[in-house]
Amino acid sequence: MAHTYEDLHKMTAVELRQIADPIEDERLKGHSTMHKEQLLPLLCKALGVEIPHHHVVGINKTEMKTKIHALKAERQAAIEKKDYKQLESIRDQIHKLKRQLRKSMV
Repeated sequence: MAHTYEDLHKMTAVELRQIADPIEDERLKGHSTMHKEQLLPLLCKALGVEIPHHHVVGINKTEMKTKIHALKAERQAAIEKKDYKQLESIRDQIHKLKRQLRKSMV
C-alpha cells in the first residue's frame, strides 16, 4: 500500500509501528520503542516517501531576517546601556517578527 506523508502524519505512533513491523531496514531498528516524532521521518525514508519542506508565503523572508538581525544588534547595545525600556521594546519587535515568520510558513 502506498502511503503519503499526510497519511502517515495523521496516524498514531502505534499505527506507525505496525507499518514499520514488516519492513527490514537498518534505520528502523528499535522502532517499537520510538516516539512518533522519531519514527515518522525514518519511516518516510524507508518507504521512499518525500517529506515536504516548509515554505514562507506572503512575505519577504530575507527582509524579515535582516530586520531581526539588526534588532538583535540594537538589543545588545540596549543591554550595554542598561536601557530597559528600549530593551523591552526591541524584544517585543523581535518576537512579533518571528511569530509573523512562523505564521506564514506553509
